[in-house]
Amino acid sequence: MDELLDYLQEIGFEDLYLTPDRGMVRAEDGPQQGGEATVSKSPGERRRCLEALEDEASDCTLCNLSQQRQKVVFGSGDPDADLMFIGEGPGAEEDRQGLPFVGRAGELLTKIIQAIGMERDGVYIANIVKCRPPGNRDPQPEEVAACRGYLERQIDLIEPKVIVLLGRVAAQTLLGNDLTLGRMRDQWHRVRDVEARVTYHPAALLRNSSFKRPTWEDMQVVRDRLAELSGR
Repeated sequence: MDELLDYLQEIGFEDLYLTPDRGMVRAEDGPQQGGEATVSKSPGERRRCLEALEDEASDCTLCNLSQQRQKVVFGSGDPDADLMFIGEGPGAEEDRQGLPFVGRAGELLTKIIQAIGMERDGVYIANIVKCRPPGNRDPQPEEVAACRGYLERQIDLIEPKVIVLLGRVAAQTLLGNDLTLGRMRDQWHRVRDVEARVTYHPAALLRNSSFKRPTWEDMQVVRDRLAELSGR
């Protein structure tokens, strides 16, 4: 965790310190109270349902992306997660491994999750589309439509308290608009009756370091809202 603190400070997240329970906050925010989130349903039951849905998705041929994929990248994480991240689509490394966010952007996402006092295996991560678009281009409308049912069923099964939409494509798709990412930030939305927040995709942070601070600010809002919803 000390190495993570050093890393975040190095890339521009200054004024951070560790709370006694090893959570990470800005100095100006003061200490945060820890606690466990309430689990409403059996994780075993949800996991079985998600595994059945993944099996269904693995045989999907509803769009042309199925013709060139190596693996379906269904999603990963805790089926009882309070926090769910939704990105755009798999990249080359994700396509090889069959897991979301495992490249450089995924490493940064893991650090961001840890920075708000959580672990990657305690959240759930998915994408708008389950197969890699060629050349990492934006998914086409028909590709998004083909995958949308899988994603909506994931959300309904997991029942997260908060969803974080990573990047413009994920946000526009699930919010049903064509606004810029900047106009969608700094406010709460609802996705399938779940509170949702928009922030930058980790890949954008790797390309433009000026996005790192607003992303950290977004994630602090998410962290605080999760604490409120969990009664902490």
